[in-house]
Amino acid sequence: MGGVHPPGHKERTAASAVERAPVPERLVVPLSQHLGAPCAPLVGKGDRVERGQMIGDVDAMVSAPVHSPVSGVVTEVGVTLTAGGQRVAAVTIEPDAPQDLGSFVPVEDTGDARARVRAAGIVGMGGATFPSVVKLSPPKGMAIDTVILNGCECEPFLTCDHRLMLEEPEHVVAGARHIRDIVGASRVIIGLEDNKPDAAAALRKVAGSDIEVTELPTMYPQGAEKQLIYALLKKEVPHGKLPAATGALVHNVATAAAIADALEHGRPLMERIVTVTGAVARPGNYRVLFGTLVSDLIEHAGGFVGDVERVIAGGPMTGQALGTLEVPIAKGSSGIVALEKGVAARAISDDQPCIRCGRCPEVCPMGLEPYILATYSGRRMWDAVAARSVIDCIECGACSYVCPTKRPLLQLIRVGKSAAMSKGAK
Repeated sequence: MGGVHPPGHKERTAASAVERAPVPERLVVPLSQHLGAPCAPLVGKGDRVERGQMIGDVDAMVSAPVHSPVSGVVTEVGVTLTAGGQRVAAVTIEPDAPQDLGSFVPVEDTGDARARVRAAGIVGMGGATFPSVVKLSPPKGMAIDTVILNGCECEPFLTCDHRLMLEEPEHVVAGARHIRDIVGASRVIIGLEDNKPDAAAALRKVAGSDIEVTELPTMYPQGAEKQLIYALLKKEVPHGKLPAATGALVHNVATAAAIADALEHGRPLMERIVTVTGAVARPGNYRVLFGTLVSDLIEHAGGFVGDVERVIAGGPMTGQALGTLEVPIAKGSSGIVALEKGVAARAISDDQPCIRCGRCPEVCPMGLEPYILATYSGRRMWDAVAARSVIDCIECGACSYVCPTKRPLLQLIRVGKSAAMSKGAK
């Protein structure tokens, strides 16, 4: 199934217990923290909000509401730049001082578990940010027999899921059981890479006989949805089909923990664990309120050390290099990685021709031909890109990682994939 073995760089934070980051002086909370329709603001400037109060929502199937992470006063309803470079609507809040983070406005319990997950604003927290209620509602005719929790965390540098599994295994297991019960599955597997034996032991200690904990070879991108299904069940997701077509449903371990929070305590999704690492004075895993600016989080981590060349939101394989630190932490923010000169990923070059070395097809976990997809995308040959199954690309970046001429393969393929999907939608 392809894949690569980049250096892990996890040693600086793997043993760092989760620490709560402080409440900043202001939070800029994006109203689009998910894949799908952006939320419309439900509050205005000058309004008082309570922690857990819904401040954004929209009547759309693929969306997720947004909640205030603090109690305080709305100082602005405007626009913010996201880590991905988009400009989206946002609510700026000045928190009360002091702030009681132990209390919140609970999500109403209507007796419908799916509706409560939706109302809690839960999305895929592995990075895809797909609204969880949609995944919990598979199309008619697609019966789910196996729930898989992804604890692989194969992206270099990141250890937030590792610490969650190690420190709160019962939380993860509870979420797995809730997901199983919602979709009517008969089997639950938690899959994680074999470089996390302590997390595997912690999970097995609380799992019970109804949940399997399986360690897999350490390889990137072992945690990708289709790769995980194949590794655990030896089933391939058919071209053009949803993973549910295999009878499997995959959720990230942090998503499962959030679902347990929502269903057992009525807690909306307002914060997450973020790995802050690389060239910072205090690398670690921090529990961060959504809307906290990256600049504030870096300051709490002791600031930069050395000559920082690049700051990445997420991991170095799939993350986004930031043009500014004045962007907020959101539901999909798994990590902030500061890279010094000489450590930063090598620069790509858009003027180098493909030398037909064949390395990118060898490592592509989807069996695609990235060099051809990139060439067609660069020439704006959208029909040809679509015909080569660009939609199947999981954007893991393994092709760019091995390219000897430093071609921007992933970036070109993303453009082609977006164009093909837009054309298909039209």
